[in-house]
Amino acid sequence: MASTDRKFEQDGSGQDDEYATAKWRELFTFTTKAHKFSVIIGLFFSILSGVIVPAFALFLGKIFDSFTSFGTGSLSGSSLLQDISRYAIYLVGLGGASWLLSGSYFAYWLIFGELQARSGRDKLFCGILHKEMQWFDTRDAGISALIIRLQAQIRELQLATSQPLGSATQYTTTVLAALGLAFYTSWSLTLVTLSTVPFSVFILGFFSRKSQPAIVQQTEVLTKVTKHANNAISAIDTVKCFNGQDHEMWQFASMIKDAAKHYMVQARINAFQIGFVRFILLGIFVQGFWYGNHLVQTGQKSSGEVLTAFWACLMATQTVEQLLPQFIVLEKGRTAAAALRAVLADLVGGRRVARMIGRTMPTFCDGDICFNDVSFSYPSGPKQFALKTANLFFPAGEITFVIGRSGSGKSTIANLIIGFYPPAFGSVTIDGHSTQTLDNNWLRSNVTLVQQQSVLFNESIFTNIAFGRNNFDRVTLEEIKWGLETTALQTTVTELPQGLDTIVGVGGSKLSGGQKQQITIARARLRDTPILILDEATSALDHTSRSIVMDRIREWRHGKTTVVITHDISQIGDRDYTYILDQGNIVQEGYRQTVQEDSDGAFVGLLHPRVGFPRLDTDKEMGIQIPRSRPPSIIPSFPGRKGLMNKPSIPDNLSLEVPIRRTQTRSRSRTLARLSVVNLSPFMAHMNQLSNVRLSILPVQKYPRPIEPSSPTSSYLWRDPEPPVTPTTSTMHIPLETYRALNRASIAYPPEDRKSSQPKWTRAIFCHRPRKSELPADQKTMASLAEILGTVWPRLLWPQRVLLICGFTAAFIHATAAPVFSWVFSKLLVTFYQPNGAHMAPMWSLSIIGIAVCDGTASYFQHYLLEKCGQAWIDNVRIEAFKRILDQPKEWFDEDKNSIASLTECLDRNAEEMRNLLGRFAGLVFVAVTIMIIGIAWSLIICWKLTLVGLSAAPILYGISRSFESVSGKWEGMSNDAGEAIGAVFTETFENIRTVRALTLEDYFHKKFFKATKYALKVGIRRAAYSGFFFGISDAGVIFAIVPQINSSRDTATRLLRLASLPYQKSHEYSGNIRIGSIQSIKLTDLNFFYPSRPVYPVLRNLNLAIPMKSSMAIVGSSGSGKSTIASLLLALYPPNPDALRRFSIIPPAISIGGLDIKDLHVPTLRSLVAIVPQSPTVFPGTISQNITYGLPESSLLLSPGNIRRAAQKAGIHTFISSFPQGYNTLIGDGGTGISGGQMQRLGIARALVRQPKVLIMDEPTSNLDPEGALQIREVVKGLVTEEGVTVVVITHNYDMMYACGWVVCLHDGGVGEKGFIWDLMRREGGILRGLLGVKECVSE
Repeated sequence: MASTDRKFEQDGSGQDDEYATAKWRELFTFTTKAHKFSVIIGLFFSILSGVIVPAFALFLGKIFDSFTSFGTGSLSGSSLLQDISRYAIYLVGLGGASWLLSGSYFAYWLIFGELQARSGRDKLFCGILHKEMQWFDTRDAGISALIIRLQAQIRELQLATSQPLGSATQYTTTVLAALGLAFYTSWSLTLVTLSTVPFSVFILGFFSRKSQPAIVQQTEVLTKVTKHANNAISAIDTVKCFNGQDHEMWQFASMIKDAAKHYMVQARINAFQIGFVRFILLGIFVQGFWYGNHLVQTGQKSSGEVLTAFWACLMATQTVEQLLPQFIVLEKGRTAAAALRAVLADLVGGRRVARMIGRTMPTFCDGDICFNDVSFSYPSGPKQFALKTANLFFPAGEITFVIGRSGSGKSTIANLIIGFYPPAFGSVTIDGHSTQTLDNNWLRSNVTLVQQQSVLFNESIFTNIAFGRNNFDRVTLEEIKWGLETTALQTTVTELPQGLDTIVGVGGSKLSGGQKQQITIARARLRDTPILILDEATSALDHTSRSIVMDRIREWRHGKTTVVITHDISQIGDRDYTYILDQGNIVQEGYRQTVQEDSDGAFVGLLHPRVGFPRLDTDKEMGIQIPRSRPPSIIPSFPGRKGLMNKPSIPDNLSLEVPIRRTQTRSRSRTLARLSVVNLSPFMAHMNQLSNVRLSILPVQKYPRPIEPSSPTSSYLWRDPEPPVTPTTSTMHIPLETYRALNRASIAYPPEDRKSSQPKWTRAIFCHRPRKSELPADQKTMASLAEILGTVWPRLLWPQRVLLICGFTAAFIHATAAPVFSWVFSKLLVTFYQPNGAHMAPMWSLSIIGIAVCDGTASYFQHYLLEKCGQAWIDNVRIEAFKRILDQPKEWFDEDKNSIASLTECLDRNAEEMRNLLGRFAGLVFVAVTIMIIGIAWSLIICWKLTLVGLSAAPILYGISRSFESVSGKWEGMSNDAGEAIGAVFTETFENIRTVRALTLEDYFHKKFFKATKYALKVGIRRAAYSGFFFGISDAGVIFAIVPQINSSRDTATRLLRLASLPYQKSHEYSGNIRIGSIQSIKLTDLNFFYPSRPVYPVLRNLNLAIPMKSSMAIVGSSGSGKSTIASLLLALYPPNPDALRRFSIIPPAISIGGLDIKDLHVPTLRSLVAIVPQSPTVFPGTISQNITYGLPESSLLLSPGNIRRAAQKAGIHTFISSFPQGYNTLIGDGGTGISGGQMQRLGIARALVRQPKVLIMDEPTSNLDPEGALQIREVVKGLVTEEGVTVVVITHNYDMMYACGWVVCLHDGGVGEKGFIWDLMRREGGILRGLLGVKECVSE
């Protein structure tokens, strides 16, 4: 039996001990032979650049010798000037060499970092691309969070192997060269001066090892943060509809605080190391100058030799100090490299599932598929078998159906045939060849899988269909039209603005569920493989489209192997062979005409399901009192018929293609069922004319109102004396051009500002009042350092502000220590040629000990406090950005620039880099500026002429530095953009890995990824060239080594601050503040709407609809007709399109609830009363109980276990949950137990029911359910209306669900085409509903 490898518990990132023992060689994990040139050249220039500083010390000693000789009178003034001039020329030469060498090493190390990043990305991409599906299923954080974390780790590796690694090489060379010079000049003085170094190295190494576990722990928490943010943003519809923003924000904030704790451990260690080095650096002057003075006084060494040796030692220790700020970057890079190596090792080797990888490639595929005693369990639930000793045979050239309850193992059959997983026991063969011995490309080139969840890529419709061919770049327009004809999609595509060139958006977000399914079937038609598997491939289509598509599929697949996995038994013909599954077992099989004769068989049980509801616990047992108001029946009884919630008898006056008794043979002949409809009086409200307003561009519209109650049941009745609206009705429509003109006019009237309704406690913790220092949300250019740091103070609490002041105070003390030390140092130098110098040297040496203690202490507090404030700053910005992201209207997420991957990466990596601006760079800049001011002032006092001469080059250096900053900033931004593009390809590929593999698109996405990385490398090389040139100039004059890192952090900070400065509570969701306790009526009046991302493609046009309360209504229509759009508008996910006339109340509001305009209502309150079951429910990582109660406040009585269990029982998922050992505490979602599409849908229903809503909107609630489950949901709908008075709106294509609702509204051309009771609409000649359901002409009784 195959076993599942779960070695890498941290999503393949390796084990903690591997992190903690990461070696420095890990930085070269992805180094190849092709990188040797840049490494060798970089090393060469780094080594030569490292020699510059010791050479400077050598010439400085010579210069000091000349000054000493002049001071003692042994050298004349002219000779001194001559010597100094000669040495000055040497120093200019050193400056030129420094320019060349520093610029060259900087450029080549940047190139090496880019090469490392590309190599790492390529290896990881290729490794993951060819990894088995088990690997994807066992990632605890989910593949999306893992990909983002890998991108962040590659970035950390790239940063470490760029300038910091080059600087480390340079500094190491400097240390060795300086020590060599020192030992050569005076070995005894060098030993005395560096006598404390061994002890210091031990201390620094000890604390360095302590930081590794903290880095590992921070990385693990940040992975969870990324996972959480990714899930919340990707499920933004669910988050908003269930008022889950606060829940998501608090979880995000708690994890951010946890990550901060681990980082502060690193900050303390790093600050201690820096402070300790500063103390040692100055402390060595005590013994060094004492012994050096002794050597001079005894004549063993000259003062120049002593100064040369001492200065060389000083350069060596100062170099170590300069390396420490880079050390944390190198540490993070080393840890990231170890994590990436562990992932790579898992991808290349590791404990894989034992399988025989074959290269068998038969010349022909006949299409016989055989399952021989196959058992299988998914890696996420190894103890729960999805198939149990299954034996199936799918003969070549025939259509075979697989049906069964949700979770019975149907989709597992498809996964095994296409080779996504190997069977645990038994074998799956195609034409006698085991799928485990077949070449994967051959297998997937001969097997096409159309999955339950239609996956489209962010390309055009043309390209998505063309992906069906291996040579998709050669597909012609005629071939695409061929595929469109199969799916009846020609008309829809023609109506789109760009036609086949329309970009479908990420995951096909710009299309409806039915349209996505049609495109995937068209793609399969173009592929036309010998074997086709349809897994609920038409569940989102209306009846007519489904019938047309299935008929065309039968015609197309004649003589080819086709496996149809479905819940829709109406698709099965009498001569179609069918397998019925239940809990992983084959419980019945045979031709339909045979199996349906067995009245006790499983097929008949699915055909005529009977619902036996689990006994619902009493309110007392459930632990919560649920109101049981039982209003009178919403439909009065009529003689000779049953209530609305029961199907009427079937008369003989209609010929209908319905899913009740559909029989079908190979020739597709059908036995038509007969329906009988009784005459009913109209059942809608009177329509009142609009107030006396008559405009030439607008018709006189009518909108409904409830009649006065005249009986116990009349308060629920609506009357309509006019015939139901049809496409030929006399109702006038606003011309599209006029409507758009009104929209443009209404822009001049923005919604009124209002005060924030945010609770005080939330504002105190997570909010701040807008300040001028905040960056504009639409800022595209990189913000200046001053602008970014200007956001620090407003975002800190007062205790943190005090720490910030203390941090800069410590930085000021650290800065003043340098000039004070210079003054003391000058006194020490005088002792070399003063008569009483030997007596004064100890005093000045001891003075340096005091300076060393103060400087070391100040350095520690400077770095630690600024890091602490920097962490608090980015924590606040992160939380604020996440909060504002969740606060944005739905249309904001539809914009391409706000993709899930880019937003999540910004919250993760960008924040980490942004912290450096305050934690590392602000203190360094402050110290440099302070030293410069003090030094210039002091110099002017001592000798203003010499000072002005020294400052004469300052303007040139300033210009060079500003140019360096500008050039570096530009290319850093371009490099980050290129990195985001790579991340987008990474995410798109592996989030849709099943579709990528099923379509054998690995090569396409690998080429796409290769192009993205190639472009990023090109940008990186150009960045290295330009930045290296200016870096060399600036480094020759003044230390600007941190400028590139500052610019990188500036760019990432600008991106994150843009998110943190997004408008808050300014969208349409906050335009109202009226809180309602119940919903009395819902009316849509002359509603017009188009999605902001598609302004030229209106979805709803002049739609008029009244939803009666405490009743059920079915909204039907063809795919893309706007059904789900209505649900989104009722939940205020989008605002109705603006209308100038409604601004002045000339016409009624587009959407009114209880007589109030929806824009005036408090949206969270509205969403607490209206619940939705989305077409594709979201499963969040967490327990089943947490998923069901998602969004409910902690104080809610609805959180009781009894209420949760009641909702699960109604949704039909309680038995399934109880089968788990941990019951409702079972973990599901990413990293948890996998559940089927049907169980996900039941979970979504339970999530809506647990809230006890007043209005329940169900969008295709039974599309993934078996007939028994669908019947149970229909019974639930009946019970909600009749027993609890809930208003239920069902968006459906399902015939039985329409009958359960009774009242049906048909959408057509963006408006209401017809409405009425289903039996009335079924009698209407040429009616829309009859067209959707395939009704034929009426026949006389």
